Amino acid sequence: MAIQHAVLALLARGPSYGYELKGVFEETVGPQWGPLNIGHLYQILDRLSRDGLVVAERQAQPVKPDRVVYEVTPAGRAELDRWLAEPSPRSGGFRDDFFLKVTAAARCGVADTVRTVLGNQRGHLMRELRNLDGLRRRADDPVVGLLLSAASRHVEADLAFVDDAEATLLADGGALVATLAGSRPGPAENAPGATPPAPGAGPTRAAG
Repeated sequence: MAIQHAVLALLARGPSYGYELKGVFEETVGPQWGPLNIGHLYQILDRLSRDGLVVAERQAQPVKPDRVVYEVTPAGRAELDRWLAEPSPRSGGFRDDFFLKVTAAARCGVADTVRTVLGNQRGHLMRELRNLDGLRRRADDPVVGLLLSAASRHVEADLAFVDDAEATLLADGGALVATLAGSRPGPAENAPGATPPAPGAGPTRAAG
């Protein structure tokens, strides 16, 4: 995530300090992002300072400890302009924990495992969608509302994938899933949710 560029964008509006930047970031981006860790933010500010994209000035305060105020440099503004002019590739490509989970469930050869994985994910996504819808209805900032709407569309796309996976893998009652386990010895027997072998049963031995 290019949080450092979002920080540059905030500083392009004027000098600021750590906790003020944290508050403005969270208010500007909206609740779907979650809280910004202040330690991580200071790491970003240190990196931007080392790269010459911001300058830091320590300002004395009458009661509280000194405050470090950051200001964007011409090089920082040029980097911000470069970032804004580029398209944004999908973060992490199409690697996703749930994709791997569907793959593992489908290859285990047990339809009930696939059904459980898809059902659990659908329930989670529906709850997430309801939560985002409630946040969007309460959002006063039009940009925050727009970002929440975008987050909802991502969840809707994930729900569509769950529907596609169900239609592809379970439409025949699980016959396809059984074939996906392949002919390797024992994957279906050892898969999560599979029925354990009967007592005394062992692996089939080839004749000869």
